[in-house]
Amino acid sequence: MQAKDLLQLAEQFGNPLYVYDAEKIQSQYNRLTKAFSKVDKLRVNYAMKALSNVAILQLIKEMGAGLDTVSIQEVELGLHAGYAPEKIFYTPNGVSLEEIEEVNAMGVQINIDNLSILEQFGTKHPNVPVCIRINPHVMAGGNTNISVGHIDSKFGISIHQLPHLLRIVENTKMNIVGIHMHTGSDILDIEVFLYAAEILFDVAKKFKNLEFLDFGSGFKVPYKKDDIETDIEELGKKLSKRFNAFCTEYGKELTLIFEPGKFLVSEAGFFLAKVNVVKQTTSTVFAGIDSGFNHLIRPMFYGSQHHIENISHPKGKERFYSVVGYICETDTFANNRRISEIKEGDILCFRNAGAYCFSMASNYNSRYKPAEVLWLNGEGHLIRARETFEDLLKNQLPLPTAITTV
Repeated sequence: MQAKDLLQLAEQFGNPLYVYDAEKIQSQYNRLTKAFSKVDKLRVNYAMKALSNVAILQLIKEMGAGLDTVSIQEVELGLHAGYAPEKIFYTPNGVSLEEIEEVNAMGVQINIDNLSILEQFGTKHPNVPVCIRINPHVMAGGNTNISVGHIDSKFGISIHQLPHLLRIVENTKMNIVGIHMHTGSDILDIEVFLYAAEILFDVAKKFKNLEFLDFGSGFKVPYKKDDIETDIEELGKKLSKRFNAFCTEYGKELTLIFEPGKFLVSEAGFFLAKVNVVKQTTSTVFAGIDSGFNHLIRPMFYGSQHHIENISHPKGKERFYSVVGYICETDTFANNRRISEIKEGDILCFRNAGAYCFSMASNYNSRYKPAEVLWLNGEGHLIRARETFEDLLKNQLPLPTAITTV
């Protein structure tokens, strides 16, 4: 997308605003499937927690992907978006047996990540096809909050508990059809990923009726010019060869599953915000925008960097700015960042705003959530309306008139 397109959308739909480029999502999907084209049975399940707008789900469905979900509400959104139950994969963490049984009744694939629920579910439903999430105890990810495969992680069943796991499966006669792992997000070293894959292969050998292996995702995308990223093509070449060899060894052609979220939608997203004030202090020049961590929390929560451009004056002289929000907390998007000279009223564009941005937004300070727009075939399509005061009041109930204050 061009700056002029983004400015036009900001004028048309207001600020702050999320914009998603459909063509970029498609190209990322094609890149991943091409990298693993040597695998006969490949399935991509979009990790919808990254961006769960129904229009985005429908767009990705048309590409041929399934869904990776982590809650019953995400399953319901997937069904609402038109996904067949068998195209939805459910991988919760720390949920009740009741929720898992309710999702199972919807006909989606269940993935269980702890021994307690595994035994309870297997005892009651031994014939239901179940996937098991293991924890390979491999440290991977760009931040401790998104590294989920290490020994202290709450996710997955430890490989050291494999004897216990096998005993539960034997006692319940469960139908185990898949093995799953997810080491974390922002994986750079594909050798670490391949090492974890070998652990998954070793576990898979213990089960005789598997239909698929799910390798999760966590591929690193670039956040700035010349930034490093996961080499998908090299990973595809090496893992495809190893996976095909394992299938021959196993004696059955299995399906290889990935569940990318950020990889598909991060670079497709743009967040637009207007500069309310340029504030010079004794040491810093602040650019205060009409947004805050209620709309984009990743820089504060993960320490992530989003490239920021002044699309109103992209060729202006560069100066150093600290870009901050309007929330009554310290919500700093960037410290001393070189940006083309900023004036009040300018539109700033935050790149890589497609993943875990709107989906982690809140109404903190009673601010409205922004609108979302899909850029498709050279046009902007509103796919979520901006919230209003009525949205803030929805589901709230006034104090009963019978109650008297003291």
